[in-house]
Amino acid sequence: MGLSQDGVFRKIFRIATFVLELIFVRSYNYFSKNSGDIPAQFHSLYYSSPERTWKNTRWMGHRTMKCPMDLWIYQELLFELKPDIVIETGTNEGGGVGFLASIMDSIGKGKVIAVDIEELENRPVHERITYLKGSSTSDKVVQKIAKMIEGSQIVLVILDSDHNMHHVLKEMKIYCDFVTPNSYMIVEDSNINGHPIMPNWGDGPFEAIQEFFNHNDSFEIDQNCEKFYMTFNPNGYLKKIR
Repeated sequence: MGLSQDGVFRKIFRIATFVLELIFVRSYNYFSKNSGDIPAQFHSLYYSSPERTWKNTRWMGHRTMKCPMDLWIYQELLFELKPDIVIETGTNEGGGVGFLASIMDSIGKGKVIAVDIEELENRPVHERITYLKGSSTSDKVVQKIAKMIEGSQIVLVILDSDHNMHHVLKEMKIYCDFVTPNSYMIVEDSNINGHPIMPNWGDGPFEAIQEFFNHNDSFEIDQNCEKFYMTFNPNGYLKKIR
């Protein structure tokens, strides 16, 4: 005796449900075992396509090489902290500081000090941004910044200049004193030298962070800032705790 049309549909539904449950269980088991690999694989794919991704990212027409997921975290930190001053070293074309200034406009507070060894044309012009030309570790620049931030209650620092370990470490030792308690020193591009991209780079920001913590206990790594799984700044969100 053959099945009715309704019976055929019920049988197909049971088979489909069984197959979907099987796929779900196997997928869950796979992702549970390999969850650490997936962000790294996507990170490598993203970074290896620069003309499509990180070299082709703009804020209001100005290029920024920052990861959009990190920019979203910056927006959250700016809204939460409402800093008086953000210092960024290694400003390059200025899209990043343009982004910060736009968020500050929405908050209604804050200024950006942008440091770079070069003066580039077509950087964003904004009343909240002050550009300083020079090395981020030179006495002249450091002294000028120290004077500019006098009286500021909340200061946040973003380090994004030369990615050599020794330079980054020197920056960290200088700029950590500018960061106010409960604010952040963000060390960018700690993803290079195999964390997980560009494994042959040599010691860079990631290793500078490790060395910094051998001699400084005023900061802690805030893993909550890496909640989107991919960040260009692994272990690079340092919160000042004392």
